[in-house]
Amino acid sequence: MLGLLGRKVGMTQLFNERGEAVPVTVIEVGPCTVTQVKTPAKDGYGAVQLGFGEKLERRVTKPVLGHFRKHGLKPALALREFRVDDPAVHQVGQTIDVTVFEVGKAVDVVGTSIGRGFQGTRKRHGFTGGKATHGCTTHDQPGSIGASAYPSRVLKGKRLPGRMGGARVTSINLRVVAVDAEQNVLVVRGSIPGPIRSLVMVRPTKKSGK
Repeated sequence: MLGLLGRKVGMTQLFNERGEAVPVTVIEVGPCTVTQVKTPAKDGYGAVQLGFGEKLERRVTKPVLGHFRKHGLKPALALREFRVDDPAVHQVGQTIDVTVFEVGKAVDVVGTSIGRGFQGTRKRHGFTGGKATHGCTTHDQPGSIGASAYPSRVLKGKRLPGRMGGARVTSINLRVVAVDAEQNVLVVRGSIPGPIRSLVMVRPTKKSGK
């Protein structure tokens, strides 16, 4: 289940052999460097830690900087860990690029959705709102939310105004349309979470494709 880190470039469309327009997202994936290998004997589970991008040493905390210097590596912009069945096949300092993905295979893309700030129920949950007539004073209000005599309180989980977006989102079963090893580009069908240039994690899907 080894994946890679990358950045969202943006959306476009491609035409398949039938002349149909296919919406796709372009992702700049890797190359990533193996910064740590965890084994069941030492750490209790098998995993590979990957680093993506570069970061100035003065912008890295001393504990993190020591983690990279221990293996003679430059500080990475982002670190993520991937569980693997056989970590012994990977070595610290190894470079992994976009060629680990194949056209036609399904992947999951994990990212952080675009933050929308504090929003009301109409935008956050799609509520209808009050009547748009003269004299109405409840256009954007959610309406009655509490009970009467019992339980005399607002139940937990009620859809109310609040912070919208900025959450971890996973788009599953996205088909790989193209792989460009020279430019480290991966093209997947459909949309992925996050704004342009945001960090994303691409991994083989954990659910069977269609």
